[in-house]
Amino acid sequence: MDVLYLIKQETRRRGYSPRTAEVYCSCVGRFMAWVKKDARKVTRKDIQDYADRLIINGASGSTINVYVNALKFLMEEILCKRILLRIKYSKVPKRLPVVLSKAEVKRLIEAIENPKHRLMTELMYSAGLRVSEVANLKAEDIELERNFGWVRKGKGSKDRLFLIAGRIKEKLNLHIKQFCCSPDSWLFTGRKGRNIDIRSLQEIVKNAARKAGIGKNVHCHTLRHSFATHLIEDGYDVMSVQHLLGHADTQTTMAYVHIASPKIINVKSPYDEY
Repeated sequence: MDVLYLIKQETRRRGYSPRTAEVYCSCVGRFMAWVKKDARKVTRKDIQDYADRLIINGASGSTINVYVNALKFLMEEILCKRILLRIKYSKVPKRLPVVLSKAEVKRLIEAIENPKHRLMTELMYSAGLRVSEVANLKAEDIELERNFGWVRKGKGSKDRLFLIAGRIKEKLNLHIKQFCCSPDSWLFTGRKGRNIDIRSLQEIVKNAARKAGIGKNVHCHTLRHSFATHLIEDGYDVMSVQHLLGHADTQTTMAYVHIASPKIINVKSPYDEY
């Protein structure tokens, strides 16, 4: 039984992201190489022992959680076996995301000389898009006359509206006219006419941050975090930001309230009253 093939097929059928399928296959592949059994003979104890091994080897709580989810998917969705796992581990403390100031965002974007690379980065920040969402945009997803675009089958296989900033409208319009020969053309192409590779976008942002002299650990998702935080600082309500980010839970969006500049809460330290 080729369980990795079955996992790929089942995750595709359910609309999971390619990244999720890749991670599940990687975790299950490593487990199967360790357990050395036919998948149909795998037991709950095998999974428990493997998780214990990960813990002994110093794996983080989030890593163990990914493995457990992947192995549960194998057992319950592929092999149709119900299992109850009791795995205790130290959870990774939640950390607030790294956020750039507006000045740092400006410096980062200005450090990018290639017009297409700069436009992709501007769109990622100005609309709060995930890197995969930018990579999968098509010309038909952009409605310039209405000042918005559409993320199709984003996280959770949901469609979502996103803003198009006025300052990049003309650049987007020219880009579409020059590089998109039909409505279903990829908005940003990479090699062999395919959509831009996610890793290319990640390298563009990393290199731009380095060139701009930004000492923070900057990656593509940092731009999304910064977009959300800047909206909160500019006085927009959490519900509006939640919808723009495509969060299912308001609590996820509330994290940005905690990292927004203290000026938005209009509170003075008592020490300033002395």
